[in-house]
Amino acid sequence: EERELPALEEIERRGKANQVACRRIDAQTLKELEPHARGVAALHVPEAGIIDFRQVAKKLAELLQAQGHSIMTEGRVVRLTEHVDKVELATRHDHWQARWAINCGGLYCDRIARMAGLRPAVQIIPFRGEYYELTREAQQLCRNLIYPVPDPRFPFLGVHFTRMVHGGVECGPNAVLAWAREGYRKTQVNLRELAQTLAYPGFWRLSLRYWRTGLGEYVRSFSKRAFVRALRKLVPDVTRQGLRRGRAGVRAQAVTRDGALADDFLLDESQRMIHVLNAPSPAATSALNIGRLIVDRLAEKRHL
Repeated sequence: EERELPALEEIERRGKANQVACRRIDAQTLKELEPHARGVAALHVPEAGIIDFRQVAKKLAELLQAQGHSIMTEGRVVRLTEHVDKVELATRHDHWQARWAINCGGLYCDRIARMAGLRPAVQIIPFRGEYYELTREAQQLCRNLIYPVPDPRFPFLGVHFTRMVHGGVECGPNAVLAWAREGYRKTQVNLRELAQTLAYPGFWRLSLRYWRTGLGEYVRSFSKRAFVRALRKLVPDVTRQGLRRGRAGVRAQAVTRDGALADDFLLDESQRMIHVLNAPSPAATSALNIGRLIVDRLAEKRHL
């Protein structure tokens, strides 16, 4: 829409400042690239693409194990103690010691930081993102990746179309409060975790500030018709019949006590640990570079 053009120009400026190959295109060129998409202008990024991040993670695990490293799963941290010269960590079944530790706990990173004695300036609020998929007959509506102009008030991309590596097209996600930190389904409720969310002042300040937006997200969660309306802003030919329910994910969103959504990577440090307290999109895309940044920070701590 015309009112979104200034935001589109700002994204183009940032892209070029970061040496991203992108160009502004008009409505006619947009139709040539994506015949079913609607827009008065767009930003074309020819080098944009997607990957199967599960396969990336699997390969990284293989490379680490090949160098003699171990990867332990299903190990919930129940105790964490930092000493002058080491970190002690206990799970339900094992006990570990290390000279240094990095907390990449995702949905539980704030809890782990508190175990280490920190008082984080944020709390993780879980937001579930729900997707639909285009049916086989409707997949011709999207050739590549179609994104809206993001709302600068939120660190969410908004509903979009993604042609997947292994075939198919995903549509979404929305962003609704999950009633558990691992609440991947609407019916999953953890009363203790929900109570912690509801007791956090930042949650209520956020909710009061953006209640109308939040209500719209919940409507799209329970109404396929409303979800279709949101998708039609990008691709008007989408129909209810052309969609089927897809997967869902949970975003570990850091929220400050004054109700602000942390929209950048947030790192904190305790005596012998580095804590990743917020890793928003594009966290997967930038994972290797963020990993290098964390290692550099750890190297600085080791030489203090």
